[in-house]
Amino acid sequence: MAYIMAVNPEIMAMAGLDRHDMIITTIVAAVVGTLMMALWANLPIALAPAMSSNIVFAQIVVVHMGVPPRVAFTMVFISGLVFAALSLTNGRKKIIQGFPEPIIDGIRFAIGAFIARIGLTTGGLAVPSHEGLGFGSLANPSVLLCLGGLLMALMLVRARVPAAMLITIVAVTIMGYFVQGTDGHAITRLPDHVTDWPHYPTHLLFPFDFAGLANHLLVLVPVTIYFFLSDFFDATGTMLAVTRRAGLEREDGKPLLGRAAFTADGAASIVGASVGTCTVSAYIESLVGVESGGRTGIVGVTVALLFAVSSFFWPAITMIPAVATAPVLIVVGLDMLSGLTSVVRETADEMLAPLFMVIVTLLTGNFMISLACGLLLYSALMVATRQWRKLTPMLLGLDVVFLVFLVLETRMQG
Repeated sequence: MAYIMAVNPEIMAMAGLDRHDMIITTIVAAVVGTLMMALWANLPIALAPAMSSNIVFAQIVVVHMGVPPRVAFTMVFISGLVFAALSLTNGRKKIIQGFPEPIIDGIRFAIGAFIARIGLTTGGLAVPSHEGLGFGSLANPSVLLCLGGLLMALMLVRARVPAAMLITIVAVTIMGYFVQGTDGHAITRLPDHVTDWPHYPTHLLFPFDFAGLANHLLVLVPVTIYFFLSDFFDATGTMLAVTRRAGLEREDGKPLLGRAAFTADGAASIVGASVGTCTVSAYIESLVGVESGGRTGIVGVTVALLFAVSSFFWPAITMIPAVATAPVLIVVGLDMLSGLTSVVRETADEMLAPLFMVIVTLLTGNFMISLACGLLLYSALMVATRQWRKLTPMLLGLDVVFLVFLVLETRMQG
């Protein structure tokens, strides 16, 4: 999961944030979040800025909606507070029981499509055309470099090579030194030095703007809900997978996940927003530590220590070009989309909403619109098929929130 130190800053920089600052805040959030999980819950689970929320933070909230980064950090902070508070009560179980599984799948698939789309455009494989997007010119050396990096990443992942993503980033970065970009200069430019003392950007400590959030509350509430839902369900699924693989189960066969684990994950997002980065969540790459025999928080302490040491190499991280991280984004997106083939539904109607969310995301590049459309379509199908029990109060409440969001979004665009 070391690749996050290169990928997350690249994504957050799209929101106008300094890339060097984002490298340091990414490392700080990963260190603190992982230590909280290790020392509080004693689980072999590592945490870092989430690959789904960072895209939504930068591309949708800041770039598309025009929300200042400080307001966006405030939204992440509030979603973390809600997550942590619910983890201390029975509210977490009620949310899991009351939220429709097709929409949970749709969120994961649509975000996967969005991440892959960003990777394709960042790497130059997809470029604007009269039809929307077209394939990049193979006469462009950077396009060939990105395409080669994508093939390498896919082959390494399929071959189950450890650190496949990191190897790809390093390889493409090295090759980029010998390839010229459109400006006539090498794609990879060497820094003045490889190591340096890390300097935390103090202006990003507690970067909140509650007044700005209050001024645009109706528009921003749905996005804040997304940050919460994404962290909530991603963390739940990841932690369940890791603990089950590690054999950490109670006598009744249920995974050894108490309130401490979920509270630590929610608190990590609070810390992440407080130090100047996006939602912090559990990483499925934690399975690597489990496969190596890790069963306790010692794994997390080790990961946190390695992240801390890497902060001294921040100049080397800044030389990584966007074309080197683009293949990783595409592979991550494809991995999230791969679940489409394994989803089995009781009725075909339950597949329509997730598929529609993916299509809307790919064609428009607007994830929030796809989420709103998916929720409303699912509810309409449940009404049409008279499946009243699936119209839970939570679902109906979200329908109202996102319907208001669509109205306000339309007015803003007008």
